[in-house]
Amino acid sequence: MAKQNWKPGNMLYPVPAVMVSCQRPGEKPNIITVAWAGTVCTSPAMLSVSIRPERYSYDIIRETGEFVVNLVTKDLTFATDYCGVKSGRNEDKFNEMKLTPLPSKYIHAPGIEESPVNIECKVKQVLELGSHHMFLAEVQGVTVDEKYLDENGKFNLNKSGLITYSHGEYFELGKKCGKFGYSVHKSKRRGNSGSGQQRS
Repeated sequence: MAKQNWKPGNMLYPVPAVMVSCQRPGEKPNIITVAWAGTVCTSPAMLSVSIRPERYSYDIIRETGEFVVNLVTKDLTFATDYCGVKSGRNEDKFNEMKLTPLPSKYIHAPGIEESPVNIECKVKQVLELGSHHMFLAEVQGVTVDEKYLDENGKFNLNKSGLITYSHGEYFELGKKCGKFGYSVHKSKRRGNSGSGQQRS
């Protein structure tokens, strides 16, 4: 197998593509598309978004200390890309993309009504890492679209058509290959208890 060594770079793909909404009091709300977002902690529930300081939304989030992470579906792909390449200094992205500001319950910044999941966040710490600054935030509340709830109240998020971002391209989530813990269950069916395995 032939391999090449490249210089250091961000090649951890795929990543979630999300629209982050924010707003200064008395001003129009804005949306920035973020691909560098991730889970940080379960208890308390925390996540992170990394944003370049020169971006219009950076100062809004830094000053207000809050934002909403809005998950993105296939139907929102065009708007997601638009909100990533256009600046809120010159564009009203909610208006241009015909998106609806959704009032939040715990913070001032609105979510995006067309998104299946809206995650309200308050900034706890800003890490100035280099080209990007990482906002570590605690989740204040989550709003979900009821149309993805089944008759038992289970939220079928993976049926909403979520998209990911990989090396400059957007992809819809595809065929399921397994679920958490299935490797252990499989080995048990083969007569192996799997008792020697540990979660790393």
